[in-house]
Amino acid sequence: MEFESLMHERLSIRKYLDKQVPRETIEKILSLAQLTPSWCNTQPWQVIVTGGEHTSQLREALWDHVQSGNFPKTDFPFPAKYVDPYKGRRKECGYQLYDSIGIPKEDRMAGMQQTMQNFRFFDAPHALFIFLDDHFGFYGGVDCGLYVNSVLLAAKNEGVDAVAQAALASYPDFIRQHFQLPDNLKLVCGISFGYADMEHAINQYRTPRAPLEESIRYYL
Repeated sequence: MEFESLMHERLSIRKYLDKQVPRETIEKILSLAQLTPSWCNTQPWQVIVTGGEHTSQLREALWDHVQSGNFPKTDFPFPAKYVDPYKGRRKECGYQLYDSIGIPKEDRMAGMQQTMQNFRFFDAPHALFIFLDDHFGFYGGVDCGLYVNSVLLAAKNEGVDAVAQAALASYPDFIRQHFQLPDNLKLVCGISFGYADMEHAINQYRTPRAPLEESIRYYL
């Protein structure tokens, strides 16, 4: 796709069709994402991709783990708090999501139930987990962030939909144990992907972007 169209058409999809993405399509997406620039070309990301029964088994195991009351403990800290204008943008995004599926903002129980769908990969047929060796530090995380964006855009370019999920980094010990990974690989985030169910209301809303003057100063 033309880059401008790609940027406008990519969406965070939270409901998927029960349809697997062909292996060759996944490999093309990841081959494109591997071109992501990184500090001294270290390419520090380590990636796990699931599909088919592997996704189904992980979905149920993770769901049971979360539902059992295990406390989330991320490898990398989430923001301690949000202040404006970022707080306002975050709230608006949440209200749009809940409004799309008829959840009143005061119905916190229903909102939490929807949030918990993160741990079912929003019914996506595939999950992808991005890890970083713990010696890389902050700039390794920057490289992984660039890689996440490359995966999302490369997927859309191939007609595949996705959503990046910090929530999937909430239980890194469980994920490491499931895949028998060493402790030095820290979980950055996850991506659920597949083919969007565009008939579902949750995929109908569009989040706005702030005008440039809220983020950028020119000295030209």
